[in-house]
Amino acid sequence: MATFPPAAVPTRAAARTRFAAAASVLGLRQVNGLLPNNRFGIEAGRGLIASVMALGGPTLPGTAVMPVRSGAVRGEWVRAAGVRHGDRAIYYLHGSGYVVCSARTHRGLASRLSKATGLPVFVSDYRLAPEHPFPAAAQDAAAGYRWLLERGYRASDLVIGGDSAGCHLTLDLLLQNAIAGIEQPAGAFMFSPLLDPTLTLAERRDRVLPDPMAPAWVGRRLIELYTAAEPADSPRLRLRIPAGTPLPPLFVQASVGEMLADDARQLRDMAVAAGVSCELELWPGRIHVFQALPLLVPEASAALRRTAHFVTSTLAHAQSPVREQVS
Repeated sequence: MATFPPAAVPTRAAARTRFAAAASVLGLRQVNGLLPNNRFGIEAGRGLIASVMALGGPTLPGTAVMPVRSGAVRGEWVRAAGVRHGDRAIYYLHGSGYVVCSARTHRGLASRLSKATGLPVFVSDYRLAPEHPFPAAAQDAAAGYRWLLERGYRASDLVIGGDSAGCHLTLDLLLQNAIAGIEQPAGAFMFSPLLDPTLTLAERRDRVLPDPMAPAWVGRRLIELYTAAEPADSPRLRLRIPAGTPLPPLFVQASVGEMLADDARQLRDMAVAAGVSCELELWPGRIHVFQALPLLVPEASAALRRTAHFVTSTLAHAQSPVREQVS
């Protein structure tokens, strides 16, 4: 559990990280670009990413996993060895382009977050497109947060986390909380955040430096399966933070060379302009959501330690009283 400020962000990527990016440009990127936009291609893509996540960031030994099926809420509690349920937790919204991943694919990342923070992690298994288009995922993200509050957690005892499209869901949830007057969590952390679902900034960057994961147009094609007939300028898709919006502190990490690096910068700039505390860390390398792939990207462990420091210090600052254990 992080109890002191971790080491600074490195200025140069490790040799293994650079090799992984170069190999992915020649391998994973090409395969993703060839998959057809039909049922076969979607299932193949889901299987491919699940394999990459399992190989690059397997679940830690001794991890306890408890499935949750409660009304509209689907997901799983993930606890690293020795971690118990208490009065504080992380609520995690996985990425996927709204189409590909699941709570299961992110179990390894959740187990590492649990170990680093000493907290249980509830990973939402929100509905995916194309089977469930907008606003299904956003509705499920909100339902999971309300479920945690109904289970006895105070908002100030929760930190929300997400990666990629899960960050878009996270920001949408926070904005909807502000509109509805629902108490906000103590903080939120985001890995490689998707801010613009049209991927305009991402495509511009991808033309200059090919992203190792997939071409930008592939990501847009996936996202469009979710956004469906919803207008691109919908306020639930083109997210904006009005000045003075009561949002909790944000902590953002991305690889400096990935195609969503400019989304991360734009999110930071928008938050700061609105008066919201937002710390942005741009890590050397090009791997999208590198925190989930410690066997490929050595920097992942250090990045998670810095995230854990944000989580624990944010919760400590909230100064929630000790209460009866939540199970």
